[in-house]
Amino acid sequence: MLHRKIYQLCCDGREVCVFLRDQQRWIERARIIDIEGDLVTLRYETDEEDEVCSWEEMVRLESIGAVTQKLASVSRSNIEPLMTEDCPEAERIRNHYPDSNPE
Repeated sequence: MLHRKIYQLCCDGREVCVFLRDQQRWIERARIIDIEGDLVTLRYETDEEDEVCSWEEMVRLESIGAVTQKLASVSRSNIEPLMTEDCPEAERIRNHYPDSNPE
């Protein structure tokens, strides 16, 4: 079952976080680029002191304990999110079922 899910994530090309049980560590923001037999190839980057490093790592399927993927994110900064009223008229979604009791 895990093999099929990992294969699906590989085909989708989405970023995932992978927990390696045998090393007790997370690989964050990785892409699963290949699956061959019980070997899974991951590609990811790390931010070290003064450089960004790109990695390609092959791990055994049985060493993968968990795979997570980010569904959505919202900025924590003090930026006010856009509301419907801020949306240009041409891009607004029309109400196809107007209220029967207008106030």
